[in-house]
Amino acid sequence: MITGTVLAFFHPEAPAKTSHPAAAGLTFAERVAYQRAIEDVYWRHRIWPRNRGERPDPKPSLDAVMSQVQLENKVHDYLRKSRALQDYWQQPITSEQLQTEMDRMAKQTKQPEVLRELFEALGNDPLVAAECLARPILAERLFKSALDSQDSTWSVTYLAKSHVADGARMSGYTLPSISTAPKGESTCLDLWEPTTTVNAPAARSLNTAVWTGTEMIVWGGYDGNDLNTGGRYNPATDNWTATNTINAPAGREKHTAVWTGTEMVVWGGEQGFSYVNTGGRYKPSTDSWTGTSTTNAPSGRYFHTAIGTDSEMIVWGGCSDNSCLTPLLTGGRYCAQGGPTATPPVTPTVTPTATPTPITTPRPTLTPKPRPTPAPRP
Repeated sequence: MITGTVLAFFHPEAPAKTSHPAAAGLTFAERVAYQRAIEDVYWRHRIWPRNRGERPDPKPSLDAVMSQVQLENKVHDYLRKSRALQDYWQQPITSEQLQTEMDRMAKQTKQPEVLRELFEALGNDPLVAAECLARPILAERLFKSALDSQDSTWSVTYLAKSHVADGARMSGYTLPSISTAPKGESTCLDLWEPTTTVNAPAARSLNTAVWTGTEMIVWGGYDGNDLNTGGRYNPATDNWTATNTINAPAGREKHTAVWTGTEMVVWGGEQGFSYVNTGGRYKPSTDSWTGTSTTNAPSGRYFHTAIGTDSEMIVWGGCSDNSCLTPLLTGGRYCAQGGPTATPPVTPTVTPTATPTPITTPRPTLTPKPRPTPAPRP
């Protein structure tokens, strides 16, 4: 396996190609603003347990769960990968590929109503949809394909300016018509539709899956080895995104997973012939993992059950021996919330008032304290 670092540079002075992000005429700040619009659509559809009467706190705003830096990092990520494809692999993303990707999403979407919301959030502008919705998906898929083709693992380092050069806005894209669903927007019929397998996680069994309201997250399982990999499936765009493995729990099978509103919590399971009481919290908004505490945790087990309620994961039962001859009647509650949900500051409403006449308040004059005159030395 080849390992290394791809140095992804932006050269604003270089001749712009139609495939280059700079040629689109979108500034970095505009891309971040459009990324926020996309995330806002997803956040509106994100499941918050309060909807089932389980959380006393209201669903927070997007700003409370996703910072400006996190939005910028998402944009940095797809621009870095686009540049790496062009500079390192000589596989620049073309405008034709972006148009094809938009057409694919519109034709294969499993949530046409959500995709319409995404297009509307981007002003139904075909250029913006191509650059800010299709490019991130395409860059992720092609970058992963390039790595897989060389059996290599690379980190993409961004060493250049944090903005994309301004330029004349491209034209020529067409916003595709979204296919009409074979069922009503709110009606389910007795039929199946295939999900894409492009960029999907490796085949496996004994894994878990949770639904966030916008994505299905699958993780772990067994393919001859216990896995700590997974993927996020977005039915609106019919695409997969791999989950990060940095700080992820060790590979396992027969574990459990629940959704808390902002995180997927996985716990327990089997590793080889060991039964663990460890786990992790995965936050899709930052694609990051945090380990779960083992203090007072139930004993290691597999084939147990779990539910998510409020900010807790409650587990019960399961097995802790190879043949499961003695099922367990113990369990535990794990508080998945690391602290109170951050609340954005309230902006006070400014009420016009009469302009007061400035009053000068005299400042007190400090009188220096007399210091004693030192006596002459004999």
